[in-house]
Amino acid sequence: MPQILQIVAIAAATLSTGAATLSVMNEDIPDLAVPEGDWTATGALDGFAFRIYGEDLSSGAELEDDIIFRDGTFQSTDCEQYCNFGWSDYQTKEIDGVIHFTTTAICPDAPHTVVWYGTVTGDDVAIDVTWTTRRWYWTNQIPIRAVGTATRSEAVSG
Repeated sequence: MPQILQIVAIAAATLSTGAATLSVMNEDIPDLAVPEGDWTATGALDGFAFRIYGEDLSSGAELEDDIIFRDGTFQSTDCEQYCNFGWSDYQTKEIDGVIHFTTTAICPDAPHTVVWYGTVTGDDVAIDVTWTTRRWYWTNQIPIRAVGTATRSEAVSG
């Protein structure tokens, strides 16, 4: 039997018995879990902008960003500069005078998904974020926690 046929026969026998398996499966990391509730697109935060200061909880890196709410949409200036995320629809709910908001921003040019969940009390905001990059060979997630205060929306470009 020619050598090429022997190789094909061995490969067929090996694969048919399951003796050789190759896994390119990548374990996924779930996005930030946003609390359940009656989320609605009311535009309750339209006209607000916040300067936020936070930390990458994995590396300890300090972060500074401006987030803007306009016409029922949300934008992070850092996300916009990094990957042209654009404006994302946001939803809110109010509980005991505290406005809760959530939004998901997706980069149009790369596999980045950023999930935001925050609370606004008066002029103060507290935020939890996950920035997740999913590729077929690995998934990386950056958890972020930040706080900030309202700024004049004209003071923030967006």
